[in-house]
Amino acid sequence: MKTTTAKRVALSWLMCSTATLAYAQDDTAFDLGVLRIQTSAAQAVLGNDEITETEIEQRNPATVADVFAGESAITASGGAPIAQKVYVNGIEESLLSVTIDGARQNKSAFHHTGNVLLDPALLKSVEVSAGLAPADQGPNALAGSIAYTTKDARDLLDGDDPFGGRYTLSYGSNGQGFRNTLTLFGQNDGFDYLLSGTRATGDDYDDGSGSTITGTRADLTDYIAKFAYTSQSGKRLSFSASETTDSGLRASQGGFIRPDFADVIGRDTVLYEALSQRTSYTLTYEDENPSGIWAPYAQLSYNEQAMDVGSLYGVNKSLSGVLSNDFTLRNGSVNVGVDFFDESAEGYDNTVSPRSSSGREELSNIGIFAQARQDLSDRISVSYGGRYDWASFEGADGSDFDASGASVNGSVDYVLNDQWTLNAGAASSWGGYELGEAALVNFRTPWNYDGFTTSRANAVRLGLRYDSGPWAVKGALFDTEIEDINAVLPSSGARGAVDDLTSRGFDGSVTYTGARGFATLNYTYADVQTNDATTATTAYYLGRPVGHIFGFEAGYDVTEEWRIGATAQIALENDDTDVSLDGYEVVNLYAEYKPRRMENLNVRMDVQNLFDATYASRSSDGLGLANVVPLTEPGRTVSLTASISF
Repeated sequence: MKTTTAKRVALSWLMCSTATLAYAQDDTAFDLGVLRIQTSAAQAVLGNDEITETEIEQRNPATVADVFAGESAITASGGAPIAQKVYVNGIEESLLSVTIDGARQNKSAFHHTGNVLLDPALLKSVEVSAGLAPADQGPNALAGSIAYTTKDARDLLDGDDPFGGRYTLSYGSNGQGFRNTLTLFGQNDGFDYLLSGTRATGDDYDDGSGSTITGTRADLTDYIAKFAYTSQSGKRLSFSASETTDSGLRASQGGFIRPDFADVIGRDTVLYEALSQRTSYTLTYEDENPSGIWAPYAQLSYNEQAMDVGSLYGVNKSLSGVLSNDFTLRNGSVNVGVDFFDESAEGYDNTVSPRSSSGREELSNIGIFAQARQDLSDRISVSYGGRYDWASFEGADGSDFDASGASVNGSVDYVLNDQWTLNAGAASSWGGYELGEAALVNFRTPWNYDGFTTSRANAVRLGLRYDSGPWAVKGALFDTEIEDINAVLPSSGARGAVDDLTSRGFDGSVTYTGARGFATLNYTYADVQTNDATTATTAYYLGRPVGHIFGFEAGYDVTEEWRIGATAQIALENDDTDVSLDGYEVVNLYAEYKPRRMENLNVRMDVQNLFDATYASRSSDGLGLANVVPLTEPGRTVSLTASISF
C-alpha cells in the first residue's frame, strides 16, 4: 500500500503536537496518586471491566470460555478451542479491537471457527471495554475492545530469585483428558526470560443426556518464549514469540468443518484433521520509571492465523505497531501517539497439491490519537479523547478504496456522596473497512465491491454505583449502534452489502466482600438486533441474541489451607427469536488445597456442570435452526489439577 500525502501530513501534525506539549511543560515530576476515573470501580460502571490475575486463578481456565465463567456481559461459545468465540453484550469480538500483550489480532479465517485462538495457561489479566473504548486502545474498536495480558518472568519470581519453574498437570473425566504445562523462567543483571509449553489431549465429551459430541476432543499445543532487558533506570526492551495450535479431528459435512455444530441434518458427517494455528511475534519498548513528562511506549508486532477447514485453507496476516507517550499533567495525564496496521486475508483451494490461492484482500490503516484522563476536582473525574484514521483497501478484484474518519469519546465519574457515584460515557467510532473471510475469498463466484463503504459506531452508557462497607452495587444502561458493516461473509460475492447492528440493554452486579470470602451476582440483558430484527444465531461476524443472562461467582477461605468456590451461569428463555431459545442453569464447584508445609504445591478439584444439565451456550451458533443440531456443552465433568513450583 502506498503512503498518501494525508498520512505524511498526519505524522507531521503528531510530531508537532508532541513537541508543543513538551515545550509547554518543564521536566517536573508530579505525584498523581490514583486517578479516580481509572479506578476499577469507576471503569466497571462504564463497561470497562478487568478480569484480574486472582479471578483467573480462581476460575482455573483450560479454554478461553472458562476465563469468562461467572460473567454475564461477556459470554463465549463452547466446544473445542477451535470453535470458541467471545461476545460482549451480544456483539462478536470481530467488531472489537482485540490485542494480546498489546499486539493487534486479526479476525477469523473461517466463520465456523473462533476468531482468536488463545491458551490461558499464562494469562495474567483481561481488560474488556464494552462500547466505549478509549482512543489509545487502537483502531476499529467499533463495539469496544478486549486486551489480553500474559505473564512474564517477573510475575512468577519472588524478589531477586535467579531461576524458577512451574509444572501443572490436570486430568479430567468426560473426555477432558490430560493437560500438561511446564514453564521455566529466570532473571539476572536486568535480563529475564520465560519459556513455556502446554499440551492438552482428550476424547470426545458426552453432554448431559449422555450423547457423545463428535469432534470435540482436546488436541492443543501451545509454546511461548519471552526475553527482556530492563536497565537500572527502568528502560525495558522485550521480545515475545508464541504459537498456539488446535489440530484435532473435527466434524465435517460437504467438505467443510463445522466444529460449532453437533451435526447438520441431511448431510453425512465425517472426521477431518482440521487446523487452527496462531503465530505471533512482538517487540516492545517502554519506560517503567518515567521522569518528567516523558513516558514513551513503542511496539511492533506480527500476527498470523491459519485455518485448514477441509476443501479450503485461509490465512490472515497482520503487521502492526504503535508509538506513544503518556504526558504527565498536574491533574492527570494525556497519552498521545500514532499507530498503524497492514493486514491481509487470503484464501486457498485445498483440494490440489500444492494448494493454490483463490484470491487476496489487503487493508492498511494509520491513525493518530490523544486520550486524556484527569481529576478535575475531588468529585469530578473525566476521560476524553479522539483519533483520526486513514485507511486503504485493495479488493480481490484489484479495486482500490481510500477513506478517513474521526473517532471521539468521553466519560465522566461524578461523586454524589460518600456512597453513590454517577457515571456517563459516549463514543462515536469510525470503523473503516473490513477484510472479508480469508478462506472464502472468491469461493464459487468472484467477489465484487459495488457499494463497498466504511462503518461507524455510536455508543452511550449511563450508570450508577453504590459502595458502602462490604457491599458494592452497580448498574448501567447501554446502547451501541453500528452502521454499514461490510459483508465479511458475502452472499453471491457481494462484499458491498451492509448490515446495521444494535445492542441495547442493562448490566449490573451486586458484590459482598467479607473477611474470608466474596460473592458476586451479575446480570445482563442485551437486545441484539440486525437490521431492526432480532439477530439470528448464525449472524457470523455480527452477534448473538443473548437476552437475559445471570452470572454468579463466589469464593470462601475455609482455613489458611483450604478454599472453596463456585461459578454459575443462568440464561432465561429467549422468545424474541423466530424459534424460542431454551433457558438453562449450569453450576461449577471447586475446592483448593495449599498445604502450609509445602507452599510450592497447589492441589485443586473441579466439578463442572454439577447437575449434569443438557444445554447449548446462548452464544453458540445455529440454535433454533431446523437443519442444525446445536452443539451441547459437556455434562458433569470432574477434574483434578496439581501445580508445583520450584
